[in-house]
Amino acid sequence: MSVHRKEAGTRSPAYGLPLDKINVADPELFRSYTFWPYFERLRAEDPVHLCPESDYGPYWSVTKYNDIMAVDTNHQVFSSEASLGGITIRNQQQDFPLPMFIAMDPPKHDKQRKVVSPIVAPENLERLEGTIRERAGKILDELPRGETFDWVDRVSIELTTQMLATLFDFPFEERRKLTRWSDVATAIPASGGIIETEQQKREELLECAAYFTRLWNERVNAEPKGDLISMMAHSDVTRNMPPQEYLGNVILLIVGGNDTTRNSISGGVVALNENPGEYAKLRDNPGLIPSMVPEIIRWQTPLAHMRRTALADTELRGKKIRKGDKVIMWYVSGNRDEEAIENPNAFIIDRARPRQHLSFGFGIHRCVGNRLAEMQLRIVWEEILKRFKTIEVMGEPERVYSSFVKGYVNLPVRIAA
Repeated sequence: MSVHRKEAGTRSPAYGLPLDKINVADPELFRSYTFWPYFERLRAEDPVHLCPESDYGPYWSVTKYNDIMAVDTNHQVFSSEASLGGITIRNQQQDFPLPMFIAMDPPKHDKQRKVVSPIVAPENLERLEGTIRERAGKILDELPRGETFDWVDRVSIELTTQMLATLFDFPFEERRKLTRWSDVATAIPASGGIIETEQQKREELLECAAYFTRLWNERVNAEPKGDLISMMAHSDVTRNMPPQEYLGNVILLIVGGNDTTRNSISGGVVALNENPGEYAKLRDNPGLIPSMVPEIIRWQTPLAHMRRTALADTELRGKKIRKGDKVIMWYVSGNRDEEAIENPNAFIIDRARPRQHLSFGFGIHRCVGNRLAEMQLRIVWEEILKRFKTIEVMGEPERVYSSFVKGYVNLPVRIAA
C-alpha cells in the first residue's frame, strides 16, 4: 500500500510523541508527505484532539468522518466568520481583512452565494462542456512525447486557468495572473517560498484588487452578462460591496476554481501510477471514468482542512470546546476513516459509493463549483484515454508547503513516443 511508503520499514515518529505534542497543522508534514500516521493515530486514540501549542495558537483537530460532518453542518455553533478568523487555521489578518462569502454566516452568506451560483447551474455547465473538451484536447495534443515534462504546469494549471479566465471573462492572454494570485492568496510566507513576507503577499493581492476593480468598472457600466464579475456588479446583493469584500470574493472564486481542480488533475495521475492495477482497469473500461472522478477527489482531498470558531461552549465526543476556540475539520483524515469508508487507504476506481467523501464539505458551505470540478476531471480523463496508453510519473512529486492546500508544485511525467 503506497499510502505510507515514506514510512515503510520504520515506525513513524507519529507513534513516539506524547499526544499533546502532535501538531498535524505543521506544513512540513504535508510537503514531506509524512502526515498519514499522525492522523491515523489521532483517529484511533484522540479523534477530537487539542493541540495546545502551535504557530497558529491552540486548536482542536476533528479527524473522523461523522464528527467532521457534525461540525460542518452546525453553523449555529461553529462559525466561518472572517472577523473571528475565517476558514483556515491561519487567522485572517485583522489589519488586512478579506471578507468572502465562504467566511460568512447566514443570512449574508446565503445571499452572496446565490449571486454567483448560476454560473454552475446545469444548463451553463452544458454550455461549457464543449469549450472544456476542445481546450483539453488542444493542451494534450501539444504535450511532448518521449521526454520528461512538468504535468502540473503543462496540463493541470493550464486547463484550470483557461476555465477561470472564461468564468471571469478575464483577458485570456493574461490568464496566468490568476494562477499567481491563487498561489499567493494561500501561500505561507517563507524564505525561498512563493512569497517571502506578509507585506509582499499584501502588495500582490492589492495588484489583484486593482486589476479586478478595473474589470468591475467596465462591467457595471455595460449590459449584464453571464460572467462572475458582471453577476456581482449587477446584483443588488453585491453591487455595493466594500472593496475588501469584493477582493475577498474574487480570491475565493479564484482559489475555489483553481486549486481544487488543478490538484485533483495531478492527483489522478499520481494515484493511477501508484495503483497500476486500477490504471489497467481504466484502460480496459473507460466507462469507469464517472466513478473514478469522485474517487480521485476523495483520494487527493485538495483542501486538507476547513476551520470553524466556536460561538458558544459546546461538547464534541465528551471534549469541552470553549467559546472562541479554533476547531479544524481535517477532511484529509475524514476521507481515510475506516469506520465511514470501506478500505479507505485504497484507490478503487469502481467503488460502490464513490461520492461518499468530504472533499467538497457539507452543509451550507458545500463547494458551489463541485459539479464543474467533476466535469473538468471527467473530460480531461476522457480526452487522455483517447490519446495516451500511459502517463508515467518519472519521480517523486514536489508538494505544496501548506496544511491547507494539499497539492503539487511539480510532477515530472513522460508520455511514450
